[in-house]
Amino acid sequence: MKFERKLQLLIEGAKYDVSCSSSGSKRISDKNQLGNTAPAGVCHSFTSDGRCISLLKILMSNACIYDCKYCINKVSNSHERATLTPDELCNLTINFYKRNYIEGLFLSSAIIKDPEYTMQLLLKTVKKLREEYNFGGYVHLKGIAGANLETIRQAAEYADRMSFNAELPTEEGLQLLAPQKNLKESLLHMKRLNINELEYTGSKVLKKIIPAGQSTQFVIGATPDSDGVLLNLTENLYNHFKLKRVYYSAYIPVNKSEFLPNKPESLIRENRLYQADWLLRFYGFKTAEIIAEDENLSLEIDPKAMYALKNLDNFPLEVNTASREELLRVPGIGTTGAYRIITARRLCNLNFDDLKRMGIVLKRAKHFITCNGKFVGYNNNAETLYNLLAGETSADGYSQTSMFEIPKRRILLT
Repeated sequence: MKFERKLQLLIEGAKYDVSCSSSGSKRISDKNQLGNTAPAGVCHSFTSDGRCISLLKILMSNACIYDCKYCINKVSNSHERATLTPDELCNLTINFYKRNYIEGLFLSSAIIKDPEYTMQLLLKTVKKLREEYNFGGYVHLKGIAGANLETIRQAAEYADRMSFNAELPTEEGLQLLAPQKNLKESLLHMKRLNINELEYTGSKVLKKIIPAGQSTQFVIGATPDSDGVLLNLTENLYNHFKLKRVYYSAYIPVNKSEFLPNKPESLIRENRLYQADWLLRFYGFKTAEIIAEDENLSLEIDPKAMYALKNLDNFPLEVNTASREELLRVPGIGTTGAYRIITARRLCNLNFDDLKRMGIVLKRAKHFITCNGKFVGYNNNAETLYNLLAGETSADGYSQTSMFEIPKRRILLT
């Protein structure tokens, strides 16, 4: 098989993994090394300071021994298989970097012979890339659940970020769709890497492994698991394993099975999960405040607005006296807006014109706040208010943005 055909197959096979953000790495590269995670980048993924960089996203192999029902690379699928050697991957990465095509590497693999054999190949690749090919750029490595813990720890010394995809939020779902995988194994590896994130000798820190931390991915919609179950597990991963990100991938029917839905999962549901995830990470929310365990998020309004509607007794809030935590629970006020309000009100009492100049989204916030005791919104009836908020973000007409179409103007309710 020609090398170009191998690349086509392995790059195509890697596209379903969305957990390849590069945010947060501050690996210090030697002056004689190629590449760096800190200076400039080009496109596709984002660093902790907001810069956009590109990654070569590829599988080492698509010749998998597992038969996960939702996966394009499952062993029972009859399509071409390809595998790259560690040297081929290293040469490809270096040549792409020298041509300024990429700033880093996202490397994953199907399970070739067994998890340990596959993890050894990945370890050999990243070790060669660092030590023999002298590459100092960003490397995100997909860990293989079920491999030897020591092999994974060694690989973590060379990677900026590692991820073990949990895939599904319950063991029952995995047993149904991916019986060769084990959720507890993935969680064990996350826990062990979190414990070993700093290597110590006595009281001295020798080395920080995976400086950009860990991430994971869930496939949503392949099983009937609720958003509440998914977000509860997400919250526990953030709290106990210090994960940097949890990614959500809407199910796409690439295989036919009696156990799988025939239609792709709504991208709106995926977006709502990311919004709820944002509330957990940056707004101080708990999952129990957002959604019950057996519920799904609304597709018509965002999770923060849904929280406000369920807790109308807590509103309206007086913006001139409310705490930061209270302000962050108001739809239309974000972290920047809350900071501006708290900073500005030290000098004078704020009115609605002041809030508008600060960038507060008043068409949403006005229903939940007062300024100097003045209220200009509507919050006497939750159903009416729900319809007002849903009219701003109606699910009708959602589609992928096109580069060649002029978007239609939409009239939003105020």
